[in-house]
Amino acid sequence: MASRRKRDYYEVLGVDRNADDAALKRAYRELARKYHPDINPGADTEDKFKEVNEAYAILSDPKSRTRYDRYGHAGVDSSEMATGFSGVVDAATDIINDLLRRRRQKKRGRDLRYTLEVTFEEAALGAEKIIEVTSPRKKEFTVTIPPGTKPGALKTLKGEGELGTAGAGPGDLVIILRVKEHAIFRREGNDVWCDVPISFPQASLGAVVEVPTLDGGVKMRIPAGTQSGRVFRIRDRGVPRTASRGGPRGDQMVKVIVETPTNLTQRQRELLEEFARASGDTIAHPQRRGFLDRVKALL
Repeated sequence: MASRRKRDYYEVLGVDRNADDAALKRAYRELARKYHPDINPGADTEDKFKEVNEAYAILSDPKSRTRYDRYGHAGVDSSEMATGFSGVVDAATDIINDLLRRRRQKKRGRDLRYTLEVTFEEAALGAEKIIEVTSPRKKEFTVTIPPGTKPGALKTLKGEGELGTAGAGPGDLVIILRVKEHAIFRREGNDVWCDVPISFPQASLGAVVEVPTLDGGVKMRIPAGTQSGRVFRIRDRGVPRTASRGGPRGDQMVKVIVETPTNLTQRQRELLEEFARASGDTIAHPQRRGFLDRVKALL
């Protein structure tokens, strides 16, 4: 099989025949960096790197270049290439030093942090929020808040931080989620708690009251004789247990607080006094009776 015909050395370096030493070196440095095996590994680039080195070895040496200009490839031999390769070594050393300097200067971009405040309902049930970040230019991002998100949760957008130096990759955008306190609800695990005030007659006689939930108000029955502090459970009205809004949920825990009436009218006071006389200490106050029984047992 015939060997591949050598290309013209000036063509290899991409310069004309009148190029001076500076133009030759500049062309060689650019091509050597492009085809250097440590920078762009591969059989094809390795062959091109050898070809570039050979062309520069001849053209960088004045005597070898003169013979090449007159006789072409037939006018140069291996001994002349060896002489010219001293220039290749010098230029290659410059390239390697430049490469090492660039690598030392290479630094990944700084991570950016953004605190996103969401409502209790958004964190519990999930939402999409649009944020605007400026560094150095203004950019909008759509952030998905999955159901069940807890305060302090982090979301990372890869590669959306500050740009790196010397070709290094950019940093990330780290979003910290802050959940606003709710005026009524509080969260314990996947359950939602709330306190619901009821009146003394409602607690005594029983009633149906409306209770707020994440999904809106629901009716809840208060049995007669309910004591203050009693907790009722409304199933499947809490926080989703998985990232899917349609998945299983925790419960809503409702603690009833019996409110003591204040600013009584004369008639209200009379009715309460009549109630107290009719009730008597032995049957009207089961909690107090139990407390007194325990005190007697201690004495």
